[in-house]
Amino acid sequence: MITELNEQEIQRRQNMQAMKDMGINPYPAAEYPTNAFSTDIVERFSDEAEEIRQVCIAGRMMSRRIMGKASFIELKDSKGRIQVYVTRDDICPDENKDMYNVVFKKLLDLGDFIGVKGFVFRTQTGQISVHAQEITVLSKSLRPLPIVKYKDGVAYDAFEDPELRYRQRYVDLIVNEGVKETFEKRTKVISTLRKVLDEAGYTEVETPILQSIAGGATARPFITHHNSLDIDLYMRIATELYLKRLIVGGFEGVYEIGKNFRNEGMDRTHNPEFTCVELYVQYKDYNWMMSFTEKLLETICMAVNGTTESVVDGKTISFKAPYRRLPILEAIKEKTGYDLEGKSEDEIRKICKELKLEIDDSMGKGKLIDEIFGEFCEGTYIQPTFIIDYPVEMSPLTKMHRSKPGLTERFELMVNGKELANAYSELNDPIDQEERFKEQMRLADKGDDEAMIIDQDFLCALQYGMPPTSGIGIGIDRLTMLMTGKMTIQEVLFFPQMKPRKVQTSDNADETKTPNAE
Repeated sequence: MITELNEQEIQRRQNMQAMKDMGINPYPAAEYPTNAFSTDIVERFSDEAEEIRQVCIAGRMMSRRIMGKASFIELKDSKGRIQVYVTRDDICPDENKDMYNVVFKKLLDLGDFIGVKGFVFRTQTGQISVHAQEITVLSKSLRPLPIVKYKDGVAYDAFEDPELRYRQRYVDLIVNEGVKETFEKRTKVISTLRKVLDEAGYTEVETPILQSIAGGATARPFITHHNSLDIDLYMRIATELYLKRLIVGGFEGVYEIGKNFRNEGMDRTHNPEFTCVELYVQYKDYNWMMSFTEKLLETICMAVNGTTESVVDGKTISFKAPYRRLPILEAIKEKTGYDLEGKSEDEIRKICKELKLEIDDSMGKGKLIDEIFGEFCEGTYIQPTFIIDYPVEMSPLTKMHRSKPGLTERFELMVNGKELANAYSELNDPIDQEERFKEQMRLADKGDDEAMIIDQDFLCALQYGMPPTSGIGIGIDRLTMLMTGKMTIQEVLFFPQMKPRKVQTSDNADETKTPNAE
């Protein structure tokens, strides 16, 4: 069903039909020969130039001021905006003035795409503009854009409802300045990351998204069914176990940048699908990985922002190495006064109750410690901080600490109060790994729906021998938030997951669909 058209939409469709009646195709197929962009025109303009520059540009008409036989419009292309001066006699040199009087003044609407051929000049008010000599209709817009008004350079009456912005990102990109820049910075984050890893000699690979076992992390997966094989499959929650198989196979270092999926809650820093990079390098440990991570993030911040600092919610965060390194049990003792070292599960459960934390019987020792850290510690680390040496119960894929019994060689990087990265000295003892998996299954039997499943093929791979290896996973979405100063993950995702909304349709029946922007 289609929602009922409003008056503006009806008028735009009538304008489209009127163009067709005049022999003008509102959606022409032929290539339009652009040779310049708005920013290029401004940057290259010179009042001393001997020759007038002829240009052919195209874009969306964002505003129009009609003054009789002359008009000014603002044209927006993929790079920016530029003013276009239009006169009736220039674009209609013959006696038929319909292109100006009818098409330009009446049938063209704000948001339409047009092509303009003309020359560059400076107006009497000093604004660099294009003097139109020919106008071509390139695409008719059948829905009116939200009108963002400006006064003294400040936007008001803006398209700023977050829910509408996220549901209709295409409108958000058109009318709100700075949105496109955020996503261009996201692209820069990824391209710089890829460049650093490639220059280090590591190989970018691809691993399955549909997996028979949801492994590599403790998380609740999405489940689907493969009809031909008649088996349930899981959308991957991590790429770890497949990438480590490739280390077993002889690669020096492998990485993958791609989507992971977790069927969990949504909030300002969580989306059910998210982009992550995972990197695994042979003959390295978590100490090496901490140093590598510092250099990587410093390089990315410099490439994106031109400095090693980024401002997030009024806080200046420095990605300049080195970062503080703090054992997790020391962090908990520092923030709560409780020393958990050597404590049993029952003792830690009692401490959780004293701290008035909501816990249940399905939580093992690792989850109880994680609950304490998440409540009292995580949000306090604004500057990049490596939280290191996690208890073995929290780290089923991590090598035991070489000098601290009961702990593992693992770190999580905390920035602005949230986890950005998770890394290990990878467990490569197949006997130990099998026991860790069995412990996870015991947790599953207690009701932990995020516990790992035993991956027999991965155990088989480890039995062939995996060299000492360090691995890391970094959340690209959260990294982009930090580099662009955004406070919600939805601001750095083109199309964040949204709950469908019900709108009223023309036959008065509720229908689940996305609402109009207006």
